[in-house]
Amino acid sequence: MDLSNCKHIRVCGCHLSSVTCKCLALVVIALVLRAILLPASSGFGWIQQNNFALIHNGSLSLNSEFGIRKDKFLEVPQIVWGLNNQKIAFARACLTARMLNRTLLMPSLSASLFYKEIDLLQPISFDKVFQFERFNSLCNGFVQLGRFLEILNHTSAFELQKGSGRKWTIDRDLDQLRQFSREPFDKYEVIRITGKNPFLWHDHWPVKDYAKIFECLVLVDEIAKEADQVVSKIRVIGREVRSQTESSKNGISLESSSLQPVPYVAVHMRIEKDWMIHCKKREQRSNISQICSSKEEIMERVGNIVGLKTPIIVYLAVADSLLEDNSFLNGWREGLLPFEKKKLGVDGIYNKYPYLIQSAIDYEVCLRADIFVGNSFSTFSSLIVLERTQKMVRMGVPRTCGTGVRWPSYAYNILGESNGPQRWMTDMSDSSLQAISYGSSDISC
Repeated sequence: MDLSNCKHIRVCGCHLSSVTCKCLALVVIALVLRAILLPASSGFGWIQQNNFALIHNGSLSLNSEFGIRKDKFLEVPQIVWGLNNQKIAFARACLTARMLNRTLLMPSLSASLFYKEIDLLQPISFDKVFQFERFNSLCNGFVQLGRFLEILNHTSAFELQKGSGRKWTIDRDLDQLRQFSREPFDKYEVIRITGKNPFLWHDHWPVKDYAKIFECLVLVDEIAKEADQVVSKIRVIGREVRSQTESSKNGISLESSSLQPVPYVAVHMRIEKDWMIHCKKREQRSNISQICSSKEEIMERVGNIVGLKTPIIVYLAVADSLLEDNSFLNGWREGLLPFEKKKLGVDGIYNKYPYLIQSAIDYEVCLRADIFVGNSFSTFSSLIVLERTQKMVRMGVPRTCGTGVRWPSYAYNILGESNGPQRWMTDMSDSSLQAISYGSSDISC
């Protein structure tokens, strides 16, 4: 084409100037070339958007080069056990769906703690606890949640039996997942996994993959507001105590002298009867003496935290109904002011909800604490430390083991500096979540 003659071309009934016409011709040529070349090149970096969430080849998990399809689904069994075991199970199901290049159908959680009596599990929808749309927004391009109404053919699901037992190794499990990510199984719109709880599935993914999913789990507004109320009550009482202390020292009221939130300590106090039975058996099987901690040991070690400024509120996250001894509020060192739900006056908030929601509120209260102290063999404690470590990493702090670090965490079941609890952070470079899932005395500090 001779672009010098373009000034005589009429387009849409209008004469074009030479410069304008040249630009138009170049655009037309570019569009033609793009139409010819795009199908051949689309597989080298990005996937078409109509049935996929855009995802780049450099992602962390297996099969990431194929993207996250929105027209193929994975269905998993109801998720059971405690809150944080359910969070791990959910994340494992998400990562399994990602490996199969599928969208995970929104699973059912369990509102109650019963896990052997199936009829007592009290199923609760995922979106009654965590924000569905917010999850997909935050995890966009990494994992994808879908709803059952998105399925076109409800009768064509292929049932996949997850292996179990000693002969079902991690390698065999990985081979099965790879097999079902290909034809002929890949053609099914829905793959429905049957068998054991996802928490007990084999783990094939690094800690940072799990951490990414946990970051996408945002409580629904109703539950988040309840946690806000509990934290607010703790800080209000802390401010009153601090004001009274400073007033008695200086002879004047300093109640409104600072707008900064008053700090508090949260202790995940695992002394319930079911835990003590479990941890003693675990100690015997593992030949480890650093799992169980008595209330006296917890009190002493929390009191010995180096640099702890008193007076300070100590919030005790404990399942009151499972306690054999209710004297856990007594015996704390001077300056440590212990509170639990009833003494704090917020037990009415918790009593409105089933176990799962109560645990979610306590988790949020512990997560936001200025200092957190837990048991390294507890999944609840471990995931809180993981999220606190991740928050520090996001802030550019490579390690949280040094002194003077904001939001420090400790394990009271392991002896640390000055007879206090051991500093604790999560090793974000771990190749699996096994240490966190099943507890460990290896806490990276």
